[in-house]
This record gives sequence, C-alpha cells and structure tokens, in this order.
Amino acid sequence: MRDLDRALADIVAIRSQIARDTAFRGLGSATVAATGGIALAAAVGQAVLIGDLDKRPGLFFGIWIATALIAFALIGVEAMRRTRRLHSGLADAMVWNAIEGFLPAAGAGACLGLVIARFAPEEIWMLPGLWQAMVGLGLFASSRILPRAVQGVGAWYLLTGLTGLAAAAESHALSPWMMGLPFVVGQAALALVIHRAAGASDGDL
Repeated sequence: MRDLDRALADIVAIRSQIARDTAFRGLGSATVAATGGIALAAAVGQAVLIGDLDKRPGLFFGIWIATALIAFALIGVEAMRRTRRLHSGLADAMVWNAIEGFLPAAGAGACLGLVIARFAPEEIWMLPGLWQAMVGLGLFASSRILPRAVQGVGAWYLLTGLTGLAAAAESHALSPWMMGLPFVVGQAALALVIHRAAGASDGDL
C-alpha cells in the first residue's frame, strides 16, 4: 500500500509539473473580446443614463463590479469548456494553474475595494486606477502559462491604471471612460494575442 500511495503521489506530481509547463489554451479570443464590448456598454450606459457620477459613487462601482462578475463568468465558463476539449486529462490542473496565477491580483483588488469603501470612502476615486493596475499585475503573473505577448497587455493595464490615478488626483472625479476605454483596448489586445497564439484555425474569430 505504501508503494501504491507513493506511486500515486508521484503521478499527481508529474501531472502537476506537466500542467505548469504547458501553455494554457483555455481562453477563447472571441469571449475575451466580448468582455471588452461589455465594458464599453457599461461605460456608454453610465455616460448616457446616469447624471453626476460623483454624487452616486455606489451606483458607479456597483455597475463596474457587476460588469466584472459577468466578464469573469463568461471567461470562466469558456475556459472550462475549452480546457476539457484541448487539455483533456490535464484539464483540472490547467484550470487551477490559471486561477492560481490570477487569483492574488484579483483578491487584492477586491480587498482594496472593501477597505477603501469601509475606511476611506473619500478616496474611492482611486479604485479605477488601482483595479487596472491589479489586472496588469495579474496578467504579468499569468504570462508563465499564457503567450509571452500577454506581458504587453499587462503593461498597458498598469500604465492606464497609474495614468488614471495621476489624472484624477486633483479633481477626484469619477468618469466611466477612465474605466471603460482602458478595458476596451486592453481586452481587444488580449484577444488579438490569444488569437495569434492559437492560429487562425482555432475557430474563435
């Protein structure tokens, strides 16, 4: 039994190592691009339908949180479907590796939102820039299993996050375009990177 347990443990370790060294192909370029479209719709809706956003910060961030959850759900469902088709027996390990890479940044972004909203609501204007920077760091961390060009998209999000913080530092104004436009461009660029890495025969676009 000890030999059997040791052999099973070795198999699990080997499978985990293979999963860590294998490029993750669970992201579909069409779905990633669609999340950019969702961000654009959220920005346009806020700009057209909502009045002074500075007077309604809860609604502003509620819409963006809902947008993020929808985007994560779309990408997650697609990732599970594609991973089981493309990575077969390594599917679970591949999905977990992908989550493991992006989870620290996503968790930090969520915690920042909660802490600022609870203890420093007057600084809530910082969240758009901080969230974009967290997305950039998450993409940098995930580049070990995604195409290396993803680092360029991560740099874009980091740059737009820092630029947004600098631009809003004086006025503390909330703008739907400070959230929408960076994500439209960033997700379109990420979709292009994924599509090129997979090749036109992938069938996503």
